[in-house]
Amino acid sequence: MMKKLLPIVLAASLMAACNTPEKISYFQNVPLNTYETIGADNNIRLRPQDQISIIVTTKDAEITSIFNLSRSQYRAGYTELRPDYQGEVSGYTLDSKGEIDFPIIGRIKIGGLTRSEVAQKIKNKIIEAKMVKDLVVTVEFLNLYFSAVGEVKKPGKYAITRDRISLLEGLAMAGDLNIMGRRDAIYVIREENGQRVSHEVDIRKKELFESPVYYLKQNDVIYVVPNEVRAGQSTLNDNTLLSTSFFLRSGSFLTSLGYLLFK
Repeated sequence: MMKKLLPIVLAASLMAACNTPEKISYFQNVPLNTYETIGADNNIRLRPQDQISIIVTTKDAEITSIFNLSRSQYRAGYTELRPDYQGEVSGYTLDSKGEIDFPIIGRIKIGGLTRSEVAQKIKNKIIEAKMVKDLVVTVEFLNLYFSAVGEVKKPGKYAITRDRISLLEGLAMAGDLNIMGRRDAIYVIREENGQRVSHEVDIRKKELFESPVYYLKQNDVIYVVPNEVRAGQSTLNDNTLLSTSFFLRSGSFLTSLGYLLFK
């Protein structure tokens, strides 16, 4: 009996093993030892409703205090006192036009700019006002994030703190895909300029690097599609231990097994 059973077990194991690498391995057709140019314009650019902190540092403490209003938060061009203040720096929220109201300087359009471009623009405005020449402007993101859902190990919302973050880095922050996630069906849902668009990505192929969503943007949603095994589990409920498809597959297997054992 064992001699008859062994070939079936080996055949089943081989069938399962044959498809595993091509289904779960990343970068299967990526050329090795080949240099590719990375686009320079992939940094996060600010949009309306984004929130940033702006810190101006100078040798003159009085002038510094004018620009760093730590007890207030700027939202869409007006000052809002914060009763929960505990020493945090001020935040500026871009209005619908991509503008903020900056102390002394007035309204500045920074929508569409990167962090470094915002810092340089504010620095130039202060110098043009002839208030101070020796200064440093630091800009940080406050409320920028992306979300990862579906077949990842740690679904949730993750903060964007750098100028550039790739899809692979985003998946790594979410604990990577679990074994039930499809490597060939990862969706990035993006909202931009009043429109929503969904992109499909296959992280097994080098075309991943050419995708418009390889570099994430604020408010992107990464969705990892479940594979067939996980999808099959959706037929289970509290009153059934196994799905219908499982019983069908098991019945077919037992029929074949019985034929070989008792013929």
